[in-house]
Amino acid sequence: MCGIAGQVWHDPARPIDGDLLRRMSGVLRHRGPDDDGFWLGCGVGLAHRRLSIIDLSPRGQQPLANEDGTVRVVFNGEIYGFAALRERLIARGHTFHSESDTEVLVHLWEDEGARMVSHLPGMFALALWDARTRTFFAARDRLGKKPFFYRADGRGLAFASEPRALLLDPEVRAEADTEALGDYLTYGYVPGAASAFRGIRKLPPAHTLCLRDGKLIIERYWTIRHQPRATAPRADLLAELGTLIEDAVRVRMRSDVPLGALLSGGIDSSLVVALMARAGMGRIQTFSIGFEEAAYDESPHAERVARHLGTDHHERIVRPDAAAILPRLVWHHGEPFADSSALPTFMLAEMTRQSVTVALGGDGGDESFAGYDRYLMARVAGWVDVLPRPLRAALARTVTALVPRGAAPKSLPYRAGRFLEVLARMPIRRYAAWIAFFDEEAKRGLCTPAFLETLGGRDALDRLDALVAGSDGATLVERLQDADALMYLPDDLLVKVDIASMAHSLEVRSPLLDHRVVEFAAALPPALKLGGFTKKVALRSLLRGLVPDSVIDRPKMGFGVPIDRWLRSELREFAYDTLLSSRALGRGYFRREAMAQMLDRHVANEKADHFRLWNLLMLELWHREFIDGPISLEPPGGWLR
Repeated sequence: MCGIAGQVWHDPARPIDGDLLRRMSGVLRHRGPDDDGFWLGCGVGLAHRRLSIIDLSPRGQQPLANEDGTVRVVFNGEIYGFAALRERLIARGHTFHSESDTEVLVHLWEDEGARMVSHLPGMFALALWDARTRTFFAARDRLGKKPFFYRADGRGLAFASEPRALLLDPEVRAEADTEALGDYLTYGYVPGAASAFRGIRKLPPAHTLCLRDGKLIIERYWTIRHQPRATAPRADLLAELGTLIEDAVRVRMRSDVPLGALLSGGIDSSLVVALMARAGMGRIQTFSIGFEEAAYDESPHAERVARHLGTDHHERIVRPDAAAILPRLVWHHGEPFADSSALPTFMLAEMTRQSVTVALGGDGGDESFAGYDRYLMARVAGWVDVLPRPLRAALARTVTALVPRGAAPKSLPYRAGRFLEVLARMPIRRYAAWIAFFDEEAKRGLCTPAFLETLGGRDALDRLDALVAGSDGATLVERLQDADALMYLPDDLLVKVDIASMAHSLEVRSPLLDHRVVEFAAALPPALKLGGFTKKVALRSLLRGLVPDSVIDRPKMGFGVPIDRWLRSELREFAYDTLLSSRALGRGYFRREAMAQMLDRHVANEKADHFRLWNLLMLELWHREFIDGPISLEPPGGWLR
């Protein structure tokens, strides 16, 4: 895993600032502490930070070139099973000088051009320069595991693995994109091609970017399809799926450095570790995070799986004082990010890196195999939709009134209340209410008129509507899965894992996000994903017999954090001081009385507003780190700068 950066000018006579390029590379050092590399051409410069995983020799140093040096590439990621590609290219007459997967890219470009991406299994963000045609080409993997930020203006284009590197350019000013912040308030992350910074964009997953003769073209090269359906008998489908996942695990076990696995004790990570053990890896090192609060603590389940599979297991407990690392977390994320599980993920990566350099994880199972409770809630709510809407609304009001105030977020009454209070809404907006932090009504209650005006009256949830409408899934649940795979997965979950792992120079590989597995899962009959009240039917079937049934049949917990309690106790003073400070309110985004009311009712246990408060805290800390002052080259210490 690595960090990449570079600049491409429209005018080939315009010199590249080599010192700036080195600073851009330097701020990405955590992504690749083992080596750095630079190449300067006519109006183009490429930089690379290397985390050595495959071919540890200097021959794998990037930027890598083809035989005559006319094509050069910088690459972040891994191409799995690249040896077969390499052999085919050698058979076509290409000469290789390293054992690196990166060198495959320059020769594949020579033969295939932009079509090369369809031959690349893995996770990647790549940037390539072809001097013969003065073409700059970039691509991002199908699911969005690796990031690619860029800025295009009248001079040309600059790119980097993180936005901080782009902000080092003295001609670029760090300004908040208020429309993107409006989306952030809704989703807890900045979705799509926008970034939190005005003028800085993200290349979406499964897209290529081509810059030639001053013209910038961005195109999609892959999408998830549910049709045609797989029609073989159930046993045959499960056998084929099992073979695909086993191969996905096997190819991700190749490493020239120590390798382990992240183990939560849930279905997905348990399956990955069980298949690693079946592949004969030997004694596997596994790593998990726990909490003192039993409702959030999955560590006993992880330990049970570890004992059953005979792994060398490591565990760390997250306590409220772990929030002291928030400034580091904000620094590394680069954009406001409200998924509170980023905190334990960051600590998990730190612990894991002390023992291994590569770890396999279970990301992707929920989106492909219908693992979220909200999918089941959407199905059940659909059954109630046969009732007239006024009757549903009356039923929701009546039953919701019975839910006690201050119910714990993980409790059945709390979940029932969240389900019932939106029962009368249309299906997509009902689902949106379960995932959104602030809908438009909530924003109007919190935000100042001036800030609302900058949002232009746009409904951030229209983005979710469009994704669901664009899916070819036959059922509502499948269309919701697609929407999550296109937005929540790449813009939240995979960002969280990428940032946490790269902050500690750790590579995390996700077998369940192998595009072959994702494609096969999409084509499975819906009942093999969500069957009745059972989620992840196919994965549970594959896991049966590999770990104890108690692991397979237990309710899903999710990777939550007890911030509801923390914000009433250890983090209470910090929340008040930060959100009601003149510094925060002086931005003109939020009304003081609305902010104070939200804090007061949460602390008084009248309403669980912890997710919204965490969203606002992360937004304010992001402003203080990126917008208020000069760009810092090192993560800050302490609470605030």
